[in-house]
Amino acid sequence: MLDPERWFIVMPDMFSNGLSSSASSDPEFPSLVTMADNVHAQYRLLSEYFGITRLAAAYGFSMGAGQAYHWASLYPDMVERAIVVCGSARTSLHNCVFLTGLLSILEAAPEHVGNGRFSAEPVAAKRAFAHVYAGWGLSQDFYRERLFESLGAPDLDTFLQTDWVDRFAESSAADQYAQALTWLEADISTPYAGDLNAALGAIVARVLLLPSATDLYFRTADNELEQASLRKAELVEIPSLWGHRAGSPRDIPADLAFLREHVRDWLAS
Repeated sequence: MLDPERWFIVMPDMFSNGLSSSASSDPEFPSLVTMADNVHAQYRLLSEYFGITRLAAAYGFSMGAGQAYHWASLYPDMVERAIVVCGSARTSLHNCVFLTGLLSILEAAPEHVGNGRFSAEPVAAKRAFAHVYAGWGLSQDFYRERLFESLGAPDLDTFLQTDWVDRFAESSAADQYAQALTWLEADISTPYAGDLNAALGAIVARVLLLPSATDLYFRTADNELEQASLRKAELVEIPSLWGHRAGSPRDIPADLAFLREHVRDWLAS
């Protein structure tokens, strides 16, 4: 979405994504790493390693969108713009139900030894984890229209296996557990004693909110409520049937074109 000819782009990994420091690779990994922890570490990377003192934009999708919000909240004097794609300032209660359900699946596995650690990879639990995710990551409209066929899947079972079960099998259950906790605890209002309106009102950056019309995690209505407390914010809904996936539309040309147009126009304004 950002033109590399115009912007210097830094794309950090999240903790426990299997590439950066992760629960699967570090026996001393903390029981909880928050979005704020991720952003504080990213701040050190930018300020101490790159010598950056000003961010033209913090852009993120999904949990990255939550981090963009945290950037604008934790470092208000540094961030000029925040672009929040399919994300929120605080994990909603409905979203918490989804996440605690996922955590319960992993905790019920016989391989779970406590605190998100496992004696071996819980294959059956990860399969159930992936199936639940598949019902939330894409919308009812996506399945009604059988849009999985446009991705090359001949039927629903194949799609669930190749796009969800096989993909989740590649990552560690310990990392899946740790990242679900990070998402569950996401909340920019923590330094404000839980006052979300105060936290949003303290953001001085221009904010672009880009929810998907059919996202089951991050609803447009939640972003609309946030917008009311932000000083300078614009909300543009992505008119997509692809649910949450509309915010990362590698295989969705119409959604990709929509995002590219609106992000670039907003940055230029």
